[in-house]
Amino acid sequence: MAKPDNRLSSLKKNMTPFEVIDTKASIRQLLNTLIPLILLWYAAYLSLSVSYWLTLPITLIASGFVVRTFIIFHDCCHQSFFKSRRANRILGTITGILTLCPYEQWKSTHSIHHATSSNLDKRGIGDMWVLTVEEYRNASLWQRLSYRIYRNPLVMFGLGPIWVFLVSYRFNRKAAGRKEKLNTYITNGSILVLYALLCWATGWQAFLLIQAPIFLLSGMLGIWLFYVQHQFEDTYYEHDEEWSFVNAAVEGSSYYKLPRPLQWITGNIGFHHVHHLSPKVPNYNLEKAHEASPPLQKATTITLKTSFKSISFRLWDEERKVFVTFKEAKALLRKPQGSASVPEVSAIKGRTVVQSKS
Repeated sequence: MAKPDNRLSSLKKNMTPFEVIDTKASIRQLLNTLIPLILLWYAAYLSLSVSYWLTLPITLIASGFVVRTFIIFHDCCHQSFFKSRRANRILGTITGILTLCPYEQWKSTHSIHHATSSNLDKRGIGDMWVLTVEEYRNASLWQRLSYRIYRNPLVMFGLGPIWVFLVSYRFNRKAAGRKEKLNTYITNGSILVLYALLCWATGWQAFLLIQAPIFLLSGMLGIWLFYVQHQFEDTYYEHDEEWSFVNAAVEGSSYYKLPRPLQWITGNIGFHHVHHLSPKVPNYNLEKAHEASPPLQKATTITLKTSFKSISFRLWDEERKVFVTFKEAKALLRKPQGSASVPEVSAIKGRTVVQSKS
């Protein structure tokens, strides 16, 4: 495996001071996230007697707090929210119930994502399905059609949350151990009990009118965050022999510069390059780590406006090391096929299993 740039390697050591967990800050974040979420859900219920047009804006704000709840869940999975592993596991399971994510399953797949992000030879678990231009060239008609459907924004951000959070996360992985399986069962059972109680207390119609938009909006935002923080034009992808963890973190993850209110509601996950460099840094320290390290400030910066360009990115061009659209890929596909062997598409084809959210 290739050695990372020495300058980049030193950055990881510089993250150590920011990996310190502040229990008081964690508790404050827990309170200023879960209490507003509960109050907003109740306010949405009360607003139904006035007008559904009043309910919808409330569910929009509530969906933001679901995303913020997911960031707490995410930190628990990295053992960076509380000092105690047991406390992280308990809170992670509870916030996982609220966000429909089984703690042990998600923790396992997400750790694989961090260990293999941007590695062309280790795609398929915890990441988006990405094909290179050459792989697309060698794909069958059915594989091309499947990939085009998958990368369609309406499918990815519309049907994606339904598939990922309501279907995929409800089942255990083949590689799941007893602990992971049990946690998934507990999560599923708890979700059923929670939703049954809410239906009993508010009526199933009111429950659906409130929870459906909250689920769809938070799910779409989560997948969007995960997508845009890795799928930018000049991101980093290398084969295993050239891949570097540090380079993948700093060059393969973006700095998503959001307006302050959105940065707060998304738990600073826009500093994704810092998070991938050191997952042990709590979300409330990510900005501090970014500001304290001038080289990190040179990471690819994406704004709210420029981020929408990434929707058109479809295939990774290994020659130029950039993402290209299907239209741009047409010219590339007309070139004679290289003599280098290309992996079978079916062997590396992945599916979205997160996130994402970040």
